[in-house]
Amino acid sequence: MIGNYFYNNSTRNVVVGFGSIFNDIQLAKKDNAGNIAQTMKVPLAYGPKAKWLARLREDPALNKKVAVTLPRIGFEISGLTYDATRKLNKSIKVKKASNGTNDEQIKSGFMPVPYNVDFELFIMSKNSDDALQIVEQILPYFQPEYTVTLKESVELDIIRDIPVVLNSINYEDDYEGDFGTRRAIIYTLNFTAKYYLYGPVTSSGIIRSVQVDQYTDVEVNAPKREQRYSATPKPADVSPSNWDADDGDFGFNETSSFFEDAKTYNPTTGQDE
Repeated sequence: MIGNYFYNNSTRNVVVGFGSIFNDIQLAKKDNAGNIAQTMKVPLAYGPKAKWLARLREDPALNKKVAVTLPRIGFEISGLTYDATRKLNKSIKVKKASNGTNDEQIKSGFMPVPYNVDFELFIMSKNSDDALQIVEQILPYFQPEYTVTLKESVELDIIRDIPVVLNSINYEDDYEGDFGTRRAIIYTLNFTAKYYLYGPVTSSGIIRSVQVDQYTDVEVNAPKREQRYSATPKPADVSPSNWDADDGDFGFNETSSFFEDAKTYNPTTGQDE
């Protein structure tokens, strides 16, 4: 099993969805009269906190144009854990009719596996008021969770609401050295996103007819049929795209036949012999 390539972008989609929550946070600058003189969008980037702190320490010039812009928001994945409380029946399959020109195929995969991905989001600012403006635009939405709607599986067309839970908030004032050292006030918020990982998706043809031969006396080598039950959809050419529609109750044509010819059905030739 392990070694067959597949990639469903499940974790990547969660990372993108998590970042989109904080992608439009604004910061206001006020004049001496208390009026808003300027607003700016707080930059967001994926990367570890240590990376930005190293940039500040190695290049502490306050007025240099290439210095790191503060305030800013960054985040990164801090871990993945299996969530047994959301475990589903692993023997059940999820199925979806193919769209487009190949309408006679069914895509299927086993039930997804529940995982929790932990995120660490940090807010870095050079003064306390800027940091508090950002924090107060985030915290009211997490009580303690915020829901993001994501397409978990593109092939199976599954859309799910992913809860993002705020676990803790930490404060740090990284201000050491003389007056020429850049100050960095850091709020670290720890989150957990509860999502699902999907395995490989396979395609197979649609079963449009079923035939069952029944016997009263089963011989090991050559059982003789006595009754045959067959079923086909009604209408026979119903499209899989209509199966999930409100009027998709198309029904079945069912037939029962009785025999006394002692013949058996050969699945290779498709004939009674």
